Amino acid sequence: MELRRLRYFVAVAEELHFGRAAERLGIAQPALSQQIQRLETDLGVRLLIRNRRRVTLSPAGNAFLPGARETLAHADRAARTARRTAAGELGRLVLGFVGSATDELLPGVLPVFRARLPDLRLVLREMTSAEQLAALARGGLDLCLMRPPSPPVPGLRTRLVTRQPLVAVLPSGHPLADLEEIAPADLRGESLVLFPREKGPWLHDVITSYCHRADGARPEVAQEAVMMQTIIALVAAGTGISLVPASQRSLARPGVVFRPLTGAPVVDLVAAWSEPPYSPARTAALAILCAP
Repeated sequence: MELRRLRYFVAVAEELHFGRAAERLGIAQPALSQQIQRLETDLGVRLLIRNRRRVTLSPAGNAFLPGARETLAHADRAARTARRTAAGELGRLVLGFVGSATDELLPGVLPVFRARLPDLRLVLREMTSAEQLAALARGGLDLCLMRPPSPPVPGLRTRLVTRQPLVAVLPSGHPLADLEEIAPADLRGESLVLFPREKGPWLHDVITSYCHRADGARPEVAQEAVMMQTIIALVAAGTGISLVPASQRSLARPGVVFRPLTGAPVVDLVAAWSEPPYSPARTAALAILCAP
């Protein structure tokens, strides 16, 4: 039984007039009559009683009409669901993110997600870049917001989301806080608060390379911490200084000051994913995250 013939029957049953039904459907009246006859032949019953003056529903037609409407409604809902899923508007997306993405990026894009994709279930998981790579490999994430892996990971696709310079973060009473800009030579002898290299090798190496530009010596790491918020809290407590993405300045914290760096390294935040499988929800999310 073809859905098209069900639609034709419902139109005639509602109009009780072949001419009006044909006009509503946008087909010729003889073609409509022919399709109704084929439906009746398929069912083996007479659905419509026709004479020169009017069209009425037979008892079988009256019984058939509610089910025909319900079937068409189910088909329409299924078609809408399929189209919305293909457009990335339905389903579930598990998004991993580094803590620094919560400073400016996620507060800006999450309202856009809710407005554009209100029926997409977005699951957020804060992880280091290394943890995201491991989760992605085992299928625990659909999309990552992370620092670029070093070295590059085979099969991993990335797209730039943001690019920003590093800045120095210092205890507010630190002697370097009086400088308008801090150069690598100014960092000689300073102790760093830094995350473990295995948690984010690329960013770790960018920071330590900048610190030893002046004399080639590796900086002393006074304390390790994983999350940017913890690093800055330890700086405020006088444990050491650190270099962090400039977006950290957007969060006011007592006890610390931020200063620009001379020749500041630029750090990237990328969206990363593995293919296959193809994910319409991921494609829709990338369009929002990587919008100019």
